[in-house]
Amino acid sequence: MDANKKNLLILHLTVFVWGFTGVLGKVISIDAVPMVWYRVLIASVTLFAWFLLTGKNIKITKKQFIQFFLTGGIVAIHWIFFFYAIKVSTVSVTLVCLSSFTLFTAILEPLIKKQPIFLGDILVGLLIIAGIYMIFKFESQYTLGIIFGLSAAVASSLFSTINSTFVQKSEPSIIGFYELVGGFFWITLYRLYDGSLLNMPFNLSTNDWFYIAILGTLCTSVAYVAGVSVMRTLSAFRTALVTNLEPVYGIFLAFIFFKDKEQMTGGFYLGAVIILASVFLYPIYKNRKNHL
Repeated sequence: MDANKKNLLILHLTVFVWGFTGVLGKVISIDAVPMVWYRVLIASVTLFAWFLLTGKNIKITKKQFIQFFLTGGIVAIHWIFFFYAIKVSTVSVTLVCLSSFTLFTAILEPLIKKQPIFLGDILVGLLIIAGIYMIFKFESQYTLGIIFGLSAAVASSLFSTINSTFVQKSEPSIIGFYELVGGFFWITLYRLYDGSLLNMPFNLSTNDWFYIAILGTLCTSVAYVAGVSVMRTLSAFRTALVTNLEPVYGIFLAFIFFKDKEQMTGGFYLGAVIILASVFLYPIYKNRKNHL
């Protein structure tokens, strides 16, 4: 197997693992905030251990530290909203709403980077909005989950856009590490403020400890390092197409694990198809536009 095929397979496996986080969010019994607190703690420690083993230099400037640390708060908010949406709705609803990341990126990236918004971006955005409307209309019992799923997508597009400027000057794995540490700090601060950390029982069930360990290691630190390593050798276009499979993999896994609980109305599936089709068409449109 040549290097490109091998890296493409690794990327598919990485995206598949990312899709599995939705299943873990449903089966872990604790609330979203403590779940993310454990996730960033385990992922930070695991990544730090990896840096020690590989002898990687993780020194950064004071300015970079502040930037990464603050961005880590947005990452934490994204994960909290994501897991809360799963808790109050379903994995399928949350993942489809998270797919609207493309819409919010098309809006936020030009604003943050002071670039023009293209007509094609607006059209793709309108298609995604139409899909979201269909889901709202036919799955109104999951309104709270839809709102938090969309909020998670906004937070995701925000920190991804910010990170796209950071990676021009810094190593992605180092950015990720300091953002995880930052996320852990901000969640800890919040939990000290609301008193939940001081009264937190650490006697979780064996299943919860097992799933949280998988979430923090395999689904976060390991998947992150693997994803970053192969994205350097694959084209941005191919990477975008494969990454957009995350909700497809996640919904597939949710059906396997939860069966009838993930059954939706026909309106939901119509809305999901519109959104996912738009998400897949977007990198194709961007790729062609960049070659004109």
